[in-house]
Amino acid sequence: MRVGGRIAAAIEVLAAIETQHRPASDALSDWGRSHRFAGSGDRSAIGSLVYDALRRRSSLAAQMGIATPRALALAAAMRAYDMTADAVAAVADGSEHAPEPLTDDEKSRLAAGVPAGTGPGIAADIPAGVPPPLLRAFGERLVEEGEALARRAPVDVRVNTLKADREKVLKALARYAAEPMALSPLGVRIAPPAGAARAPHVEGETAHGKGWYEVQDEGSQIAAAIAGAGPRMQVLDLCAGAGGKTLAMAAAMQNTGQIYAYDADRRQLRPIFERLKRAGARNVQVLDGGDAVALEALGARFDVVLIDAPCTGSGTWRRRPDSKWRLRPDALAERQRQQDAVLEQGARLVKPGGRIVYVTCSLLPEENGDRVAAVLAKHPELSVEPFAEVWRRQIGGDPPVSADGGSGGLLLTPARHGTDGFFIASLRRAA
Repeated sequence: MRVGGRIAAAIEVLAAIETQHRPASDALSDWGRSHRFAGSGDRSAIGSLVYDALRRRSSLAAQMGIATPRALALAAAMRAYDMTADAVAAVADGSEHAPEPLTDDEKSRLAAGVPAGTGPGIAADIPAGVPPPLLRAFGERLVEEGEALARRAPVDVRVNTLKADREKVLKALARYAAEPMALSPLGVRIAPPAGAARAPHVEGETAHGKGWYEVQDEGSQIAAAIAGAGPRMQVLDLCAGAGGKTLAMAAAMQNTGQIYAYDADRRQLRPIFERLKRAGARNVQVLDGGDAVALEALGARFDVVLIDAPCTGSGTWRRRPDSKWRLRPDALAERQRQQDAVLEQGARLVKPGGRIVYVTCSLLPEENGDRVAAVLAKHPELSVEPFAEVWRRQIGGDPPVSADGGSGGLLLTPARHGTDGFFIASLRRAA
């Protein structure tokens, strides 16, 4: 396909997302099935353009004066495909499979870029209603943080030390220019693709099939490391989901002790079984999803309770950009109730002297430090461990500076640390 055809296809997909209220991945899959002539390179280039348009929907709409699928795709193509305004006009010529020719207004807006004086929420591509919480977290750095959340994300993998080491994985992924991560001692990173290039499908590699690594953002790797699971411990992964942190802790425990993996949603847990087998993790007991009675029956026996709490997911917007525009006004309050509930569960299940490690992939203080403060107010037997001390004990070396300037929990962000947005706090129960 020519570039004009790819832009036209992106317009079609963006229109389906808007009118049918569907996730971007589903809309792209449907487009691919109904356009079999498009090769894998075309589908990848179209997907890159669609996601880039969604990442920067607010600022692109400000640039074009309207948020139609056509306006967003045309404006996003300049960065996505490294094109000038004149180059976009040249490929949008109204020929077969190409967009209709640009109007004079569209040409001038493409050339001018985002207008000066655009408000920080729009310039940062933050959904309406969210800027106040993020201003509370970042202050004058809001636009910087928002711009980082609107960039393409790298491919991050975590070495499975039960089967490989980092050097082995680096060699296996050398053709993708894989590099060691800056913060995670077990992490390997592949830079995000540029232009129409596609990110490598590392889960299709032989090394992945052998269980040498798992795809996992560096922030998530750090959260699992901060948990401090070690040999012969009793560990509970309370919101295990598909098991990424469970697998990381199983390797850290060297297949000794026991991890209980639980999630309130049994559908979330379903992929964990294949992943455990591939990774060679043998010290994990998967509880029936949603069986709260069986969970509570375990009692306060755990050295570590890891809570990767349900949240609004603002820290993952660069990977799932369509999700930020689907954020419901009542979603934050709903998530806060869920977070308080799982923290209460954790407080009942951690043993004296044990730790609760509270994690979200959110940047909002209301889901992070505020929830920690709320559980501390109800449970005087719990106290926050300064994250710098926990970092030195569990990971070693000098800790990074938290993006919110705090010292209790650690807030990681794309702008400051190159990770997805993650909040991590360690709470110790008095012995």
